[in-house]
Amino acid sequence: MLWTAAGAVALTAGAGGYLYYRLNANIQNAPLFAGEEGDAGKEVPDAFGRTPINVLVIGSDSRDNPEDCQIGGDCGGGANADVNLLLHVSADRSNATVMSIPRDLVTDLPGCKDKSGKSVFKAQRGMINSTLQGGPGCTVAAVRKLTDLPIDHFVQVNFTGVIKMSDAVGGVPVCVSDNVYDPYSHLRLTKGEHTLQGMAALQFVRTRHGFGDGTDTGRSSAQHLFLGSMVRQLKGAGTLTDPGKLLSLADAATKALTVDPGLDGITKLVGLGQDISKVPSERITFTTMQIVHDPANDSRRLIGPGATELFRAIGNDQSLSGGGPPPGDTASTAPPAPADPPAPSSAPPAGPDRSGITVVVRNGTGVTGRAKALVEALRQDGFAKGTDTGPSTTAEHTAVTHPAGKEAEAQQVAAALGLPASAVQAGKGSSIELLIGADWTTGTSYPAGAAGTAASAPPADPKTLLKGADASTADDTSGCAQVGHEGTVSLPGYRGSMTPVQAFDRSKDVPLSAP
Repeated sequence: MLWTAAGAVALTAGAGGYLYYRLNANIQNAPLFAGEEGDAGKEVPDAFGRTPINVLVIGSDSRDNPEDCQIGGDCGGGANADVNLLLHVSADRSNATVMSIPRDLVTDLPGCKDKSGKSVFKAQRGMINSTLQGGPGCTVAAVRKLTDLPIDHFVQVNFTGVIKMSDAVGGVPVCVSDNVYDPYSHLRLTKGEHTLQGMAALQFVRTRHGFGDGTDTGRSSAQHLFLGSMVRQLKGAGTLTDPGKLLSLADAATKALTVDPGLDGITKLVGLGQDISKVPSERITFTTMQIVHDPANDSRRLIGPGATELFRAIGNDQSLSGGGPPPGDTASTAPPAPADPPAPSSAPPAGPDRSGITVVVRNGTGVTGRAKALVEALRQDGFAKGTDTGPSTTAEHTAVTHPAGKEAEAQQVAAALGLPASAVQAGKGSSIELLIGADWTTGTSYPAGAAGTAASAPPADPKTLLKGADASTADDTSGCAQVGHEGTVSLPGYRGSMTPVQAFDRSKDVPLSAP
């Protein structure tokens, strides 16, 4: 949905002042981060000063307006985050990852507060979708806590938004592997290909009992197929060259969105849309984080083996589609060359400003003078003059620890010294500390082959990172949503559960969602 919304807005925003104000007035906003502790994190620039983007896309089941109330089948306040998609766009804009976080995931959730500081959500262990009851900023805080990834923005979409945007693009082509009827979402389709618009599109993305094993895993896979198809439809079906369709799409998109203040204007959405549009479809990877069954509750899921490595790879800006930028795409690997070569006397481009970052350096090697040497190196690299030594100790591995809200600054310390991003850890003190371990006894640049660190290993193969995680790319047209063959649904007048295929056969009086 984010591709649809941002792309449409970007292409219509220049149409004139009236449209600008009309679209701008549609957008609602809410605080980015509502956690009681910490913050949303900050991205670390690459060697060229470019930064990745992480956007949390939240699908809300809120029924607090007449349209969503009627669509959802009941009314009332409160909301759950039934869809959580973390969109990562690489620093060089050559690739993107869309990672689903299942609504059924049980994890440690943070406490959250509103703008006035009043507690609106208690810290607890529970399903991650419940955090939207504390507002989208609370869901951002939960995803931040789960993944340890910085969250730059969020975009929340409601029921009505899915319907209007699918209509505006002229329908979204999808395929189902078998006849399917899910009486909970009301999706009823025959085996094969269909173009979904309006309510049928919403039924498809909400269906969980009809796909896979009836849990959120099957639904996430179907959503990936839907979103990939929507990306292709947006780029290739003439939507972007038809002024009427484009205006309808932008109007629908902006009315459907609640965003953080960093995206609460058309100009800001345009910038995001332009960044996203640079990514080729074949380099957009859809995946679901690794999960396992909760032994205490078979309908719940827990974080699975490999998930932490997947989060870390995303944080390290690693492509999951394999390979580097498209052949010949030098703009994706380096900043644009100047029109004329600089004069020999020109100063080099300025690096990041580190003058406000103070570091406490502690020697854990047992080698005299190590802390003093690195203090001097950090000062020469532009870190604050207050950077100084701290009490010596003993440590096997080198690490940079940071207080809440200072992860980005700590990453700059690590980058300046050649330390891997994995060496940066949350600390308990009030300062950024460099602890020099026994793995670094000489020199002021961390040895690339140091044993026991991430620096000694090349980036993991995407297939390894995606082991146990459903994955596809946006250019894949061969996939069908897999209809479940387990007893996941029930019908009035029939005892027990049945498969979605059986439910289809026994509900001939229920109209098809699409021809």
